[in-house]
This record gives sequence, C-alpha cells and structure tokens, in this order.
Amino acid sequence: MEYVATFHTHYGALSFLKRLRDLGDEKAMMIPAPRKLSVSCGSAVYFTFVFDEDTMADDDTEGVYRVEGDDYIEIFANH
Repeated sequence: MEYVATFHTHYGALSFLKRLRDLGDEKAMMIPAPRKLSVSCGSAVYFTFVFDEDTMADDDTEGVYRVEGDDYIEIFANH
C-alpha cells in the first residue's frame, strides 16, 4: 500500500518522516503536497507502512490518505 500524510506545519512533516524511518520505512520521503489534498503547510510525506494512528499520528498530522491510482482515500483526519 501507498499512503500520503499531510500536516499543519512543516515541522510536523519532518517529525512524522523521522518516526516512519525509525519504524523502518526506508521508502518514506517528503514530497510536495498533492494539489487534490487540502493542506496547511504544503509539505506531505509519502510512505508504505500500514498507517497506525496510535504510533504514527500526532497533533500536527492533518490527514492521511491511501493512494489508489490518481485518487486519495482519506483514512485519518485531525481537524
């Protein structure tokens, strides 16, 4: 599976990326936020580990989306 997470701040994106790498997701990387997604800071993180709200998300995580072709399916929202 492929996922994209969006954030309220750039720092939140960097922290999320570090958490994913600490968990062992070597494919995780910072990307510009896709235009289809509503984001605050313009930064997003692409990752391949199955999203786990308890270990991955924090207050800075705006949303997490499963990538399906050119579509994004929201699986987590923190408004």
